[in-house]
Amino acid sequence: MNYDVFNGDADGLCALHQLRLAYPVKAELVTGVKRDIKLLDRVQAGAGDRVTVLDISLDSNRSRLMQLLEAAVHVEYFDHHYAGEIPRHINLVSHIDVSADVCTSILVDRSLEGQYRLWAVVAAFGDNLGQSAHALAKRAGLAVSQIEQLARLGKYLNYNSYGDSLDDLHFHPVKLYEEMRPYPDPFDFIAGSAAFNLLAAGFRDDMGMIGSLLPLSEGGARYAAYLLPDAPWARRVAGVFANRLANDDPSRAHAVITPTRHGDYAVSVRAPIAKPEGADVLCMKFETGGGRKAAAGINRLPIDALDRFLAIFAEQFD
Repeated sequence: MNYDVFNGDADGLCALHQLRLAYPVKAELVTGVKRDIKLLDRVQAGAGDRVTVLDISLDSNRSRLMQLLEAAVHVEYFDHHYAGEIPRHINLVSHIDVSADVCTSILVDRSLEGQYRLWAVVAAFGDNLGQSAHALAKRAGLAVSQIEQLARLGKYLNYNSYGDSLDDLHFHPVKLYEEMRPYPDPFDFIAGSAAFNLLAAGFRDDMGMIGSLLPLSEGGARYAAYLLPDAPWARRVAGVFANRLANDDPSRAHAVITPTRHGDYAVSVRAPIAKPEGADVLCMKFETGGGRKAAAGINRLPIDALDRFLAIFAEQFD
């Protein structure tokens, strides 16, 4: 049996889509909201089964990964988040690169030698890797108007992944993948799928709510933290808002803090684009934190830990 385990954001979706366009298999799909990363715990595979993992931290899934490998499950792992020590095991094939300028879809694109590169461009834009996305787009010979279309699609796919639970999302990630699956070319998806128009409308409505937000804490031109209200729209825009802040002021670090239904906070951190490092180090100082150098997050920050986070955030980027 095959299992495809993937992050529900733009990068995870596009990585899976590229891979299965090239190598179609019937597989059980395992995914969730963007911050639902311990997905291997849901995989009940046995000897001889194959598991493909895309865009979730190896370090966060290390224990279950080792159990699967020792049970003679074959695992292929594509990821760009902090991994820690990568296991050496006969049943593991890993494609892991934690460089600040790559995402998982770029790693899949490398493996496929550019076979479905336009979807990697979409993913890179969704992951706020504009420079990498433009470089891939240039190699693909895209016009400026085409690049803008793929940038919007990446942004919308990523926007759909943020929420406390699947109920916050416009599309369950499996449903969104099913909408994407018939389209080898993302331009055909943009033109032919009602999902694109629904995401575009939702994005416009939700982003229209952020115009009056002011920083909760800031340190001049070095950093700023924003606290969003407790509302589904705020949970949906948290990541995209953090990316917008980073792009609008590339020399500044940003944090976007959102109340959750559990009575704590979810935090999205963006290191300065001009110096894309430190976000992972900061977030890993908290129990449910992790991510990559340029962009990371904390899934469950206790309310009484907010002041500590703000102090460490300021110290990290001052």
